[in-house]
Formats: sequence, C-alpha cells, structure tokens
Amino acid sequence: MGYKTILVNCDASKTVDRPLDVATELAQRFDANLVGLHARRPFEAPTYYDVGVPMGPLFEAYEQGANADQAAAKAAFDKAIKGKHLPAEWRVVDGYADDELAVSARYADLLVVGQTDRENISPTPGDLPESVALATGRPVLVVPYIGAAKPPGKIVMLCWNASRESARAATDALPFLKKADEVIVMVVDPQPSANGHGAEPGADVATWLSRHGIKVTVQRDVAADTDVGNVILSRAADRGVDLIVMGVYGHSRLRELVLGGASRTLLSSMTVPVLMSH
Repeated sequence: MGYKTILVNCDASKTVDRPLDVATELAQRFDANLVGLHARRPFEAPTYYDVGVPMGPLFEAYEQGANADQAAAKAAFDKAIKGKHLPAEWRVVDGYADDELAVSARYADLLVVGQTDRENISPTPGDLPESVALATGRPVLVVPYIGAAKPPGKIVMLCWNASRESARAATDALPFLKKADEVIVMVVDPQPSANGHGAEPGADVATWLSRHGIKVTVQRDVAADTDVGNVILSRAADRGVDLIVMGVYGHSRLRELVLGGASRTLLSSMTVPVLMSH
C-alpha cells in the first residue's frame, strides 16, 4: 500500500506555496503522480440585484478576477514542481472548491490542502479541510498556513480512541507509519472496555501495527479539565512530532459544519501537518 496519486488544492491564496511544497516532497518520496486542482468559483449575481443595472460589467469583473486567480494558482504550481522531475498534472474545474475536491479526491490516494488562515481573504471556503475530510472518503493532509518546518512523517503521533474514525485514519496513514522513525500512539482518557480499548488501552492497536513492521510507543494521558485537542498539541510539541494522524467525526449538511471538539482544536491551532480521515 502506498500513495500513488496525490491531489493538492491550488487556490490563489498567498499561502498556497506551503501545501504545494509538502505535496511535491511527498510525491517524490512515494514515487507518486502529483495532480494540482484549481476550482473556478461560479459567477454569482448579487443577492439584491437591480434589474435596471446591466449584468455585463459584473460578469466581466468576475471573469477578470477568476482568470487572475487561475493564473496565480498555475504559476504557484509550476514553481513548486520546477526541477522536481516528477509526473505532474494540472486541472481546472468550474465549481465550488469543497465540492470539486471531495469528488476528485476519490480518484486519488491522498489529498493535500492548506489550513484555513482566518486573516487571509480568499474565495476558498473557510471550512474547506473539514468539509472535504467528511465528504470524500479519502485521507486529507492539512498543512499549517505557517508551513511545515520539516517534511512530515519522521515522528508520527497517531491519536487513538478505538473509534471507527481512528481505525480508518490509522489504516489510511500506513504508508507514513511504515516509513516513520518513531510512531507514538496517543490515548487520552481511555476507558478499558471489551468493545473498545480492551483491557489495556493502546495495546491492541500497537499489536496490529507491529504486524505491519511498525514499532510503536503507547502514551496514555489524562485531559482532566483541558480540551483533548490541547493535550494532543502539547504532547506533540514535547515529543518533536512532525505529523499528527487522527480520525475526524461530525457531519456536513447544507454547508453547516459540526465537528468534534478535538478536531476543531487541532484544525484551528495546529503547528504541524495533520492527516485526517472520516
């Protein structure tokens, strides 16, 4: 199992080079095809539109903006792959980024997107990483808007709560886990249960991973009155983790997003890439 097709979101944001840098490095590492996808947001007439005002100038302004965004995204993609000697493909689609990425990612092994920068004005939806992770059925690697200090995957933290989502994330992350120098299974506030963690929380998943040739360290922690997401981020910093793997749960309906607390915390305060699966 490996990542042979890596899809990366190419918007016109000022920080698009950060996920592009990570995606190109991963494509080289896994000998994968890199696909850059740019979604041209559809034209939308103003909600309160005076029929007496010509539509032509409004559409012309939209076209100019959409073309400029596309050109900027293509330039960033070309710069990222220059001299890398890897199979790459550029795609442009018409539609909303979250919808188009969710569909296109089903024909890829990994989707790479940037963390939402709340201070960056961009037509890309603010909840893009979350909504795509919930909708696509593929792992989504979210790169902090400040960038990754080093290539992700040397020291990996797998967040484990014995749920369906965490099991899916662990399986989706196997290519990373097998190549990692160190894998830490993080279990926060575990409750021993025959239907979940077992008698010794973390032991069962460690045994499963060991059969894939992966050596792991199980770390159990207590959140107490602290948010679980903050505990994960704190321990990741303590251990020098460069990639966090977690299952994300919630639902996205009519563009209204509801996520679990730990997921929200990590996606808003992440300092290293996070691989999410649903």
